[in-house]
Amino acid sequence: MLEVDDLCIAFETKQGMRPTVKNMSFSVRPGEIVGLVGESGSGKTLMSLGIMGLLPANAKVTAGSVRIGGTDLLSLDAESLRKMRGSRMSMVFQDPLSSLDPVFTCGDQIVDAIRLHEDVSRAEAYRRGVELLRKERIADPVRCMKSYPHELSGGQCQRVMIAMAVACRPQIIIADESTTALDVTVQKQVLDILRDLNREVGAAILLITHDLGVIYEVADRVVVMYRGVKMEEATTADLFAAPKSDYTRALIAAMPSLGDRRDRLPTVASALDAVDGEDVGSTAVHTEAHPRLYAVPAEPGPRRDAARSTADTRMPLLSVRNLRKTYVVRDGAFSPSRAFRAVDDVSFDIPFRTTLGLVGESGCGKSTLSRLIMRLTACDSGSIVFNGQDLAGLSGPALRQARRDMAMVFQDPYGSLNPRQTVEELIAEPLVVNGRATERAHVVPRMIDCVGLARSALGRYPHEFSGGQRQRIAIARALALHPALVICDEAVSALDVSVQAQVLNLLKDLQHEFDLTYLFISHDLSVVEHVSDTIAVMQGGRIVETGSADAIFAAPTHDYTKTLLGAVPRAVRPLPPPPPLPPPPFTQALQS
Repeated sequence: MLEVDDLCIAFETKQGMRPTVKNMSFSVRPGEIVGLVGESGSGKTLMSLGIMGLLPANAKVTAGSVRIGGTDLLSLDAESLRKMRGSRMSMVFQDPLSSLDPVFTCGDQIVDAIRLHEDVSRAEAYRRGVELLRKERIADPVRCMKSYPHELSGGQCQRVMIAMAVACRPQIIIADESTTALDVTVQKQVLDILRDLNREVGAAILLITHDLGVIYEVADRVVVMYRGVKMEEATTADLFAAPKSDYTRALIAAMPSLGDRRDRLPTVASALDAVDGEDVGSTAVHTEAHPRLYAVPAEPGPRRDAARSTADTRMPLLSVRNLRKTYVVRDGAFSPSRAFRAVDDVSFDIPFRTTLGLVGESGCGKSTLSRLIMRLTACDSGSIVFNGQDLAGLSGPALRQARRDMAMVFQDPYGSLNPRQTVEELIAEPLVVNGRATERAHVVPRMIDCVGLARSALGRYPHEFSGGQRQRIAIARALALHPALVICDEAVSALDVSVQAQVLNLLKDLQHEFDLTYLFISHDLSVVEHVSDTIAVMQGGRIVETGSADAIFAAPTHDYTKTLLGAVPRAVRPLPPPPPLPPPPFTQALQS
């Protein structure tokens, strides 16, 4: 049993120790799955690292206790704590590729995890590793044991991490965002594995995530965390049926779910307007941390879409026909090369001012298709007719000219922004590159207004912003040239539910204001249903089903589409957002 009592963790800053986790108390009983939810920056991961004794050098536990079976972990020396990790407690991290050692095979790492804590032969540890992977439904566990992490998919690597975590039958398993970046089908498999291991091993599982659908699917109880403070704790059924905290209600309301066709999603920021700027558990709720949805300027200014304004809007803006792309790959260093068709005879249309949602598992060809459309990768054959012009046959100045009407918002806002450029330089870069630097003074401030950030942000650098704010900056940069087509490649998959709602509302508002057409790529079917007019389902490089969003989600015809929909965690329909309360009661609730 895991017992956390009045745990406090602080970061060392130039101004002194800054409290980050404040008086957190909860327990996880044997055989129980407890979900810990909250936005990024709420202290979830930091608290899990504090429990495991893995805090960074500039953070420390300042008060409280952490006990497993009566043993106070905070009183143990480094060697005793090391022996506890893996044997009595273990952790599954969010990114398995960063957690697994790339120079050792997965089998070596599982074997070492077993032999570190148990006096068994290497052959016996290897046999147990193969059996663990077989229980986790890996098709070829022997091959997986012989493979290096980069040779496996994200879902397979996550199963290797789980095998290492449960190899010595620990009493407590902490899973930190272990399904966040996984496809819906792989996510379901991993969740099923965690539940099966929970029943078989009898371990207590602390499941940390910002995905409320996952929590509803597997957790017995839920702890809600906000800025280092526990907002509420309840059984899963009680929390979703009647949440007591306004913050919890706002999180649930902001969550898109299948069948939810609301035009706009409520945001946590709007629900917390009543206490904006109030002191909350020694932490202020600042407006910039939860940016409001903007008021779009009445006069958007000159645009480059003169050709599109006179076009026949009944015709598709983008028409892809028989597109193909083949790569030559090897399964191993000494294996013969083979042809892999990433995009196989793909055809679809996107009409003006509509959104096509493209869904499918990792490796099905979604991102390759987006790169082919942008001509970042050359296709083998087929046509990409954009605004009446076939991009597949363009090169040089003609291609650069066509690309001005297209833009892309990438999945990772951290990696897609140059850390050495200010926000102003980032947004202005498309103008400078395309010889329109004279428009910089007019366009850049208007774009930052449109995405709901203060103009004071223009002089700052990307590392000074949250993930949601960085994605807004990326959107502002994408719109600087006023493109006709915007490709969103997993643009909200890594965002918290509250920030995700803000960005989805923003994309919809910008579509209406600037007559945008979207290709929206995602593995989150609830999000795709919310934003899309039409849906295309991709499997193995091919489009297996297309149709209106209502038709696809109400009555799918292809077995693969049915499998995807069946794998989506089923959560209760989001509750309506709560009416704002006056500051004093809300502040008291946070401090209690």
